[in-house]
Amino acid sequence: MSDTVTVRHRRPDIVGLLQAGGVYLAIALLLLFNLAFTPHFATVANLRLQLVQVVPVAIVAVGMALVIATEGIDLSVGSTMAISAALLPLYLGYGTWPAIAIAMLAGAAVGSVNGSLVAFARMQPIIATLGTLVACRGLALVLADGRLTEIFDPVLGALGSDSVLGIPISVLLVLVVTGAAAVAVHRAAFGRRLLAVGGNRAAATMAGLPVRRTLVTVYVISGVLAAAAGVISTARQGASDPSFVGLLIELSAITAVVVGGTPLSGGRVRILGTLMGALLMQLITATVIQHDLPDSTARMLQAGIIVAAVYVQRGRSRA
Repeated sequence: MSDTVTVRHRRPDIVGLLQAGGVYLAIALLLLFNLAFTPHFATVANLRLQLVQVVPVAIVAVGMALVIATEGIDLSVGSTMAISAALLPLYLGYGTWPAIAIAMLAGAAVGSVNGSLVAFARMQPIIATLGTLVACRGLALVLADGRLTEIFDPVLGALGSDSVLGIPISVLLVLVVTGAAAVAVHRAAFGRRLLAVGGNRAAATMAGLPVRRTLVTVYVISGVLAAAAGVISTARQGASDPSFVGLLIELSAITAVVVGGTPLSGGRVRILGTLMGALLMQLITATVIQHDLPDSTARMLQAGIIVAAVYVQRGRSRA
């Protein structure tokens, strides 16, 4: 007499697979398309250019991912970059590193304002950071007197264009930021508090976790990383242009985070996925430019990707 074993065949979780690995599939398909149809795409010079150009979005997106993990959002990152760019030429007379430090402190100040509005004034993150978006862009234009300022500084020039062992310094900086964020999220107590606050803020408060401090810290980190992105953008361009630096970068950063698998509902974060999402945004922009399509096409594609990614996340949460 033999036992009858009933085997239940489960359908593959297509939505879950798309959420976890869709960004990698999209990058692979886009690379194949460019290898087949874009002249000179596989050259070392072009690949290096793509990596360098993705740096500001990648750095901003890492900070954005931490904010979104708390069920928040930071729309002021582009304006924070503009303030950073505006401050650099004003303080370069005191030395390159003091000027960079002041730019980073300005980013921390913007982040502390955002975090305080969210944590203590209990404002909705989208409203709080929308206000600082407008205010900080205006302040940046006032600081720069509405003008583009050329910068001739060897240290900034090296930061924007030099390499170590063939790898651009700015790309190495992205790897350091990404690695530090991954360790903080997955190995440190800060990461556990971060995910707890995003998963259920009321429960985190009842458990005695420092919810307000965690929120302020996350927005400060986002502001500092946005300021760092502003420094790198200015270093690459060799000029400070607060009217242009960081313009609409929040769209690319949010898209990178969502496509990378971090849900807007908070409670989870994918740092590596965010980095891959930023790379996907850069490849889309590069493909559009190299095929002589208008820049607005890339923006519309990014908007469509956000809608699709959020839809996939909703489908996953209902499954």
